[in-house]
Amino acid sequence: MVDAERVAAVRRALPSEEVVHDLAKVFSLLADPGRLRLLAALLEGGEMCVCDLAAATGQSMSAASHALRLLRTHQVVKVRRSGRMAYYRLADSHVRLLFDLAITHIGQEEERNDG
Repeated sequence: MVDAERVAAVRRALPSEEVVHDLAKVFSLLADPGRLRLLAALLEGGEMCVCDLAAATGQSMSAASHALRLLRTHQVVKVRRSGRMAYYRLADSHVRLLFDLAITHIGQEEERNDG
């Protein structure tokens, strides 16, 4: 038997379809190992140019540029241009929080599997 009152309360609390759609975009964007390496490099190095990011993550300049363009389009990173150089940084502290929480979650899962 369905608990209509509970179901109604949960439905009211759920994010809108638009928000869920936007969340799915962000999570799919973060599901790529190359893009995650770029984010990790930015978390550690702060603002970095494309050539340094490519070198740090073992990616080609082309692959790094493409990934950064996608991350910028979805407002995960910001770009600052200086002449012909493009410098990238995280858009805000929420990315660090999300990344750190995911790493903590993975660590706990590994501990459970080892124990």
